[in-house]
Amino acid sequence: QVQLVESGGGLVQAGGSLRLSCAASRRTLGSYAVAWFRQPPGKEREFVTVISWSGSTTYYADSVKGRFTISRDNAKNMVYLQMNSLKPEDTAVYYCAARIGLHRDQNQYEIWGQGTQVTVSS
Repeated sequence: QVQLVESGGGLVQAGGSLRLSCAASRRTLGSYAVAWFRQPPGKEREFVTVISWSGSTTYYADSVKGRFTISRDNAKNMVYLQMNSLKPEDTAVYYCAARIGLHRDQNQYEIWGQGTQVTVSS
C-alpha cells in the first residue's frame, strides 16, 4: 500500500510561512484523500485539513482557515500544506494521512507518515 513521508518542517518566527510536503511511494496517491493532522506538545492530535483525491474538495479546521492551503499534484504523487501567518499555537508535529474517501476523523485513517516538526517562535 501507499507509504507517506512528510518534509518541510522547521523553526520559523511568528508571522512567517512554511510549506510542508507529503510524498507518496509504493503506489499512486491519486485515488486517496489526504489529510494533515497535527499534535501540539502535550495535547491530542487534531485535524488540520483534508483534500479529495481530485483536489476539488477541501476542508479546514477553523483555527487555520484563511491561513493554510492544502493542494496536491497527483502526477508527482505529492500533497502540500502551505502555512502562512504562522502563530506560536501552530507549533506541533504535523502528519499527513491517506484513505479512500474524505474524512476529518483521524481514527478513519490507516496510512500515516512519520511526522515533521513545526516550531513557531514568538
